[in-house]
Amino acid sequence: MTRHKNRLSASALIVRTLIGAGMVVMLIGVFYPLFWMVLSGFKDNTGLLTNPFGLPDKWRFSNYVSIWNNGIRRYFFNSLVITVLSSALVAVVSSFAAFALSRYRFRSRRFWFMYLLCGLMLAPQVSLISNYKILQGLHLYNSYAGLVFVYTAFRVPYTMFLMWSYFMTLPKDIEEAACIDGCSSFQNFAHILLPMSKPIMATGTILTVRYVWNDFLFSMVYTESAALRTIPYGLNALKSETGTEWAKLMAGMVISAIPIIVLFTFTQKYFVRGLAVGAVKG
Repeated sequence: MTRHKNRLSASALIVRTLIGAGMVVMLIGVFYPLFWMVLSGFKDNTGLLTNPFGLPDKWRFSNYVSIWNNGIRRYFFNSLVITVLSSALVAVVSSFAAFALSRYRFRSRRFWFMYLLCGLMLAPQVSLISNYKILQGLHLYNSYAGLVFVYTAFRVPYTMFLMWSYFMTLPKDIEEAACIDGCSSFQNFAHILLPMSKPIMATGTILTVRYVWNDFLFSMVYTESAALRTIPYGLNALKSETGTEWAKLMAGMVISAIPIIVLFTFTQKYFVRGLAVGAVKG
């Protein structure tokens, strides 16, 4: 019996060691590129190209100040405005659509559900020309509103489906009790359903923010003024055929990554919970 326990404990120790080693390798694979990018932002071009994996010979904080003041500040704030507006609009539209489709029974409910899901099958590249003509016809081309509406249209189907699947798993007893006490449908939605859905709301919002913040294609196609373009376009504009300041470009990439890292840091509890609940209940 003792030998059997010793064998089990030895095999368990080996399994734990292998799992721990695998997690360490994964952490290194995730964090080392970020660490290398931060260090590279403190070098000059010569130091970056001749000694890419070493420490800077001189810590050039001026790279970050220079790239912010003379490079990406305008693009950064453009991205911030468009991302906040798009994420808020996606959350509002998706939550209302998911609530209606999960709580009401009406004749065309299945049609509207499938209509929204069809948006998941439409690749953004396929609709570039048609969306371009629509935005021009509505006089929204080269504007914040045009970009926000396009991002909203492409993110609502996925976010709505996430929220709908989550709403369908929530018990209706509390809502029915609230209706008996005189709550309207909107009060049920705002004061009962949404507070219970914080994890999936956070998950949908983070995914939308990441998509909009990192998108390059729509910013390039649906705007022509540099005053309206976003940070991926701004970073790409820093490259040149005659000469690229790669160290400053790395500093710009670090600055562009900060908002996403900060957002995930403060919302990771809800994000992980939303993914876990969606995986178990979905």
